[in-house]
Amino acid sequence: MLDLDKTTFQPEVLEAEGYVFVDFYGDGCVPCQALMPFVHEMAEKYGDKLKFTSLNTTKARRLAIGQKVLGLPVMAIYKDGEKIEEVVKDDATQENIEAMIQKYI
Repeated sequence: MLDLDKTTFQPEVLEAEGYVFVDFYGDGCVPCQALMPFVHEMAEKYGDKLKFTSLNTTKARRLAIGQKVLGLPVMAIYKDGEKIEEVVKDDATQENIEAMIQKYI
């Protein structure tokens, strides 16, 4: 799991080829913290087929808004720099996250 910041998001996600999973989370986001172990488990399970990254939106607010991340948690899949699917807030369940990952591996 690659932890991104506002300087590494562009090259690691927007300029990356293929599929990239991004976990947008925040410091005070309780659901984000609850999902984090599951997301790390998915990264271990599928990391050879999909690049897994995370971004703390507390430290990169403008970047998050630029990616239309307006509420948390957000789990998104990018392909060749374009966001192609995401699960947001209440839809960000373990089942929905894994189902989304399964589509792109």
